[in-house]
Amino acid sequence: MNLAPIILFVYNRPWHTQQTVETLQHCELATKSDLYIFADGPKADATEEQRIKITDVRNYIHTIKGFSHIFIEEAEKNKGLANSVITGVSKIIEKKGKVIVLEDDIVVSSHFLKYMNQSLDLYENVEKVVCINGFSIIKDAPIKEHTYFQYGADCWGWATWKRGWDIFNPDGQSLMNYILHNRTLKKRFTYDGSYPYLEMLQSQIDGEIDSWAIRWYASAIVKECLCLYPSRSLVQNIGFGDGTHCDDPNCYEATITADESLSDFPMIPVRDSWYMRKEWKKLFKKLYTIRRKPCRKTTKTILRGIMNNIKTHLSSYIDTNEKRKKNL
Repeated sequence: MNLAPIILFVYNRPWHTQQTVETLQHCELATKSDLYIFADGPKADATEEQRIKITDVRNYIHTIKGFSHIFIEEAEKNKGLANSVITGVSKIIEKKGKVIVLEDDIVVSSHFLKYMNQSLDLYENVEKVVCINGFSIIKDAPIKEHTYFQYGADCWGWATWKRGWDIFNPDGQSLMNYILHNRTLKKRFTYDGSYPYLEMLQSQIDGEIDSWAIRWYASAIVKECLCLYPSRSLVQNIGFGDGTHCDDPNCYEATITADESLSDFPMIPVRDSWYMRKEWKKLFKKLYTIRRKPCRKTTKTILRGIMNNIKTHLSSYIDTNEKRKKNL
């Protein structure tokens, strides 16, 4: 087996980084794998506390052992997560042809690397498959197979080949235009309106969020490509509430499986699983229609509401003062 190099993106979270690395070190195949670490730099207005955390992360990554070779690249200035991931993945995949990618808040199962590398080998020459993912939002998929496919590409403990990454389009507006002009793709992209992906893509276009992942997902949707998922999650995100890019943890709870069958499994038919798509839609409707309805608003919408409230209260204040003047 020709093992894929692992890329790890870190920034200013020493505890999270250590948890991620320690679970990765316990993976079968870790000692035979190369690890590339990209450490982002401080922002121009970074506080002293933030700079100390960045330094702590950098001190820690230089102590890491347990991999075949370790390569570290430290940015002098802050690139931002999206730019860091896009440039880092592009650089290594150009040299190595395939990569496994983690951020500093993703802890993994001991079977993670074997699952990733076996999947990369199994579907290496299947053009329609562009992404392997280690996370499954369905805690225990009600299917007999160990894996399944969905349209798109994902971002929590994932892998791809150069041919897969070549479809990545960084232009969010062109992706939006293409999706909006194709009803089938629009329904597929949003899981029939059950998930606010269009709002997320628009927020990226407007500069409200710094997301490479929404463009990676949209790029795969536009090309009608597939992502492979495990029936039980091999990763868990521990970064909610403490990162630059995080969200409500209740929506993405996952228990990392210890099932050894996910380290040795056969190929499956290369097609979108309509049954699992239905399961995802059910979960998304529950999470985003009930729990997360207020979060569907973009920053601009929220600001517009604030301004309207200010105008309303200001008008009321002016009217009250005018009435007082007339009564004097």
